Amino acid sequence: MNAIIDSIGYDPETDPKEDLDNGVQATKDLRQYLGGLLEQRHGRPGDDLLTRLANDDGPDGRMTDDEIVSTANLLLIAGHETTVNLITSGMLTLLRHPHVLQRLRAEPDLVVPLVEELLRYEPPVHIIPWRAAYSDIAVADTVIPKGSQIMLMLASGSRDPDRFHEPDRFDPDRRDNQHLGFGSGIHLCFGGPMARLETQIALTELVRRLDEPRLVTDPPPYRPSPVLRGPIHLQVERNG
Repeated sequence: MNAIIDSIGYDPETDPKEDLDNGVQATKDLRQYLGGLLEQRHGRPGDDLLTRLANDDGPDGRMTDDEIVSTANLLLIAGHETTVNLITSGMLTLLRHPHVLQRLRAEPDLVVPLVEELLRYEPPVHIIPWRAAYSDIAVADTVIPKGSQIMLMLASGSRDPDRFHEPDRFDPDRRDNQHLGFGSGIHLCFGGPMARLETQIALTELVRRLDEPRLVTDPPPYRPSPVLRGPIHLQVERNG
């Protein structure tokens, strides 16, 4: 429950109890709604993801209804919060680098490597705290014992100076940009391709439509979550 509350912007340390209670109730309502959609799809053909999950057997058998609802909840909420943060942080980064913003306006194809650099430079997920060592792991001169809880500092890894030249510089022309913005290996983000496309379209259109945009407040207010990073809002002035 805490992970879901955090993912929709609530912080139990600072938010009023009424807001937290409303968030918990909204989570319950959403699960009930998704459960109803799932029930309608049992035994019926269809091409949507929820229907496939309800009726198809995977390598380990069919998922339970609770597992399907939890998966649908994760895909809906995680895909929204993280992409919103990526788009907002992307626009903030462009406004802080006006020469890159002008390049994007003149060279729309630049948006593809630009979004990859954003995922390295200002990723929406900074930390993954829910991992455990399945065996003893040697990292440099340290051994992490089997069973230890591990916090993966993805944002730090994407700014490793041994891996990236001038890691604190925003450079959309960066080559061999193998960042950790979507994780890696079997934990690679399922929605990464869609998030890339949404961000590419959004930033291209914002740059095209806004005439001489300027930040009203820098830095903007940020959400207090240590896992998901993004401004609460981004105020921008424009001409025209």
